[in-house]
Amino acid sequence: MVLVLGAIWGASYMFIKIGIRDMSPAMVAWARIALAALVLVPLAVAAGALRGLRSRWAMLTLVAVSQVAAPFLLIALGEQEISSSLTGILVTSAPLFTALLAIRFDHEERSQGMRLVGVLMGFAGVVVLLGLDLGGSADALVGGLAVVLAGFGYAVGALLAKRGLGDVPPLGIAASVMVVSVVLLAPAALLSAPVDVPGAGPVAAVAALGILGTGIAFAIFYELIARVGPARTYIVTYLAPGFAVVYGAALLDETITATTVAGLVLILAGSWLAAGGRLRRTELARAPA
Repeated sequence: MVLVLGAIWGASYMFIKIGIRDMSPAMVAWARIALAALVLVPLAVAAGALRGLRSRWAMLTLVAVSQVAAPFLLIALGEQEISSSLTGILVTSAPLFTALLAIRFDHEERSQGMRLVGVLMGFAGVVVLLGLDLGGSADALVGGLAVVLAGFGYAVGALLAKRGLGDVPPLGIAASVMVVSVVLLAPAALLSAPVDVPGAGPVAAVAALGILGTGIAFAIFYELIARVGPARTYIVTYLAPGFAVVYGAALLDETITATTVAGLVLILAGSWLAAGGRLRRTELARAPA
């Protein structure tokens, strides 16, 4: 199931790339979130995971903006300029930002020793990708920075969720922030709605992105946590980028350079070390994809 989840989340960037052929980034992000909400809300209701959330809407809104609405939009915007495989790699910068934010806001997660080495190694990988793979094009560099900013949003959202929603079931958080994000992105999606009917391929890709890559994937994620525990489950974070690279090269004919591989290795190794060489329950609020 972990491999299946990694394969699904790794495919999300490919689906986004196909979706933005005929739809705006805002429309792709909004449709993805709306479809995911249709999957997750009934599951959360059935599990009783939404109880006690009425008084938490301010914090849920902050988490929704930083962890879903803004990152999903930024990733789609970034993929207008860079490949899906490179997007899948750059998104994994989130644990590095988590480690940096912890220096000021979360003393339990402060980076010292090898964890600090991991942070430096991971950001070296980001610099390699942005400077060498994308440095020749200003538009591509902006696209890459948008994806890195999405990773920063994931880290901020994880910190907010840990501090303000630590007693809420993760499935309840996921369902709630999807609903809030649907409302937040609705105006942008409406204003950028396509004039012509999108092709069957982009429509199918966005449907798969929302239902499978976001909704069902999160359901599998929380089922795995219940079965095998959070540490084993969160290995998926390190599998998804590899799948993204394979999909991009095999199905979208994207070029994978030695620089791409080097950046992938540096970021994944750095993220692993920055997490202390293991994955704790407190990291589960971070949205992997």
